[in-house]
Amino acid sequence: MAETNEISRRKQDWLDLYSGKLKRLFVANVHDSGNPRPLLWWENADARVEYIVKDYHFRMENIDKIPDSSIPYLDMITGTEIFAEAFGCKVFKPENNNPAAIPCVTNASEAAKLRTPKLEDTNLMILFEMADKIRDRVGRDAIFKFPDMQTPMDIAGLIWEKVDFFTAMYDAPEAIKELCHKIKSLMFDFLDRWIHRYGKEHIAHYPDYYVPEGITISEDEIGAVSPEMFDAFFLNELNEFSERYGSVSVHSCAHAKHQWENLKKIKSLRVLNLNLSSRDRVEAYACFKDACVQFHGVFGGDDELFDMLDKIPKEARVAFWVDFGSLHDAVAFTKRFNEKTEHYL
Repeated sequence: MAETNEISRRKQDWLDLYSGKLKRLFVANVHDSGNPRPLLWWENADARVEYIVKDYHFRMENIDKIPDSSIPYLDMITGTEIFAEAFGCKVFKPENNNPAAIPCVTNASEAAKLRTPKLEDTNLMILFEMADKIRDRVGRDAIFKFPDMQTPMDIAGLIWEKVDFFTAMYDAPEAIKELCHKIKSLMFDFLDRWIHRYGKEHIAHYPDYYVPEGITISEDEIGAVSPEMFDAFFLNELNEFSERYGSVSVHSCAHAKHQWENLKKIKSLRVLNLNLSSRDRVEAYACFKDACVQFHGVFGGDDELFDMLDKIPKEARVAFWVDFGSLHDAVAFTKRFNEKTEHYL
């Protein structure tokens, strides 16, 4: 399926937001209740392929109906466990939630014994098999959404039993850095192959935003550590990803206001998505207005988003999204947003 003029226009919206030519952008997320998502287990790979293809066609069918800036994508849905599993973690597979890694390391000595697996020997290769099948059915112009990408420190925190992991940051910092180096090596192998095979442009694994190149990644453990620990363990590896792939965009579920100044140190930071209260969101828009595009939080509806618009510095580059249960609601809301923000376009 060839790229349409409408998709090209929407990509340009994002490029204009990144360059500063555009200051406000909106994404409507319409839930398709007729396409239930399968459980994210490897044995469900074929069912996941069917879901992804059907979801993509749903997005394509509705692209001309909602005047927002979302881009249809192929949703390579995964849990957070995929790299931890590759290092030997068993996986807990609940019937009503995403799979999760069970720690396989309890101390520095055990961590030192872990070896970096070959990519070909891991279940990560199933993602390439799935992506190839999907691309065969929808064509090469469709954009993939990244699998769930955590930083090496976050993945180390899944592999290593959490209480000992945090104490080891003081007692055995080199053991943690050594494990992160092993994880990073596997991630680089995966990402190099993924980008070579499917291209640099993609949709972030969370939330749904388009990037022409670079890495989109989650950094959740920073909420539990001091700013000094951020400098010691997190900043360098984020900068390594940015330097290798051209830019980095960061999502964090953590309550980490104490790390805001540190986040601004990340090289070529493209997009920042934080888990914020309404009050903190206003402060964040001011704090990061010169640093990057901001895409914080899910808004609850008309009043919250439109009230927020008047509190954001005009020079800040901001994307918003709202979840909708129906196409009708998404269309009406998006038209109102575009009218409200016309002076930013």
